[in-house]
Amino acid sequence: MEKKKALLTCDEAKQMDMVAYLSQLGLKPVKVTGSDHWYHSPLRNEKSASFKINAKLNRWYDFGLGKGGNLVDFGTLFFGCTVTTFLQRLEGNTFPPVQHQYIHNPNRPNNKIIEIVGEQELQSFALLEYLRQRCIPVDLARIYCKEVRYKMGEKTYYGIGFQNNSGGYEIRNPFFKSSSSPKDITTILNGGNSVAVFEGFFDFLSYLVLSKNDQRNNPDFLILNSLAFFEKAKTLMESYGSSNLYLDGDAAGQKMIKDAISANKQYIDESNLYREYQDLNNYLCNNMNPQKITQEVKRGLSR
Repeated sequence: MEKKKALLTCDEAKQMDMVAYLSQLGLKPVKVTGSDHWYHSPLRNEKSASFKINAKLNRWYDFGLGKGGNLVDFGTLFFGCTVTTFLQRLEGNTFPPVQHQYIHNPNRPNNKIIEIVGEQELQSFALLEYLRQRCIPVDLARIYCKEVRYKMGEKTYYGIGFQNNSGGYEIRNPFFKSSSSPKDITTILNGGNSVAVFEGFFDFLSYLVLSKNDQRNNPDFLILNSLAFFEKAKTLMESYGSSNLYLDGDAAGQKMIKDAISANKQYIDESNLYREYQDLNNYLCNNMNPQKITQEVKRGLSR
């Protein structure tokens, strides 16, 4: 008889990344100052953001309520449930604890190396649900992504893996954002005369959803996987007739667009499409019928 898996413990739940968890719930910070992420309170109605998560401490505080704590404290208030019920909600999400070092640096002594130990077609319910929350159809994600299992220390986890040109993976799940070595850009070539440039693969997939994945008019695609690779990729981008930039709406992304256009007029700012949103994926999720995405997830589970 198969041994029943023990319920997720409070200590394990408290280690889950709160910023990533709120993102899974569809809650985005209004502003970020250092380690502090400010939100309109998800626990009450308000016009000014007074709910703060300190990402370094992984703790929250609602200044309007005068309450704060860890993820379990938040979850029981947000859902109006017991601790046991909230832990059951989290059960099955085999994700690692808070991880803020996104790019492996071998010179950083406490950095855990990520080792890919296996890959398969996307099929885990938690990951398919995460795709639904990010408004990406399962069948589309399966074309470009894998479900990867990876080790950090002695523990094995799983996530959505998007491979780069050097064989490394960008890894995402609701509580984890990182990459395996080697870190690099990803190019997808369609023989186009132009190139569409994205910071991350969720924005790339969002573009395909918004454009109906029309292969007749597809440009080539460049996914930077980190804004730090923009300079490295300039030679490639400038080999095209035009480079269409779908970078994030934050200060760093907008500055990169402005600097690129100032240096070379072949760069085109496409971020006006989602000017009021954080990025292209956030725009997609605010302008697409969630019921349609839910149906995509159900179809993916039945395959």
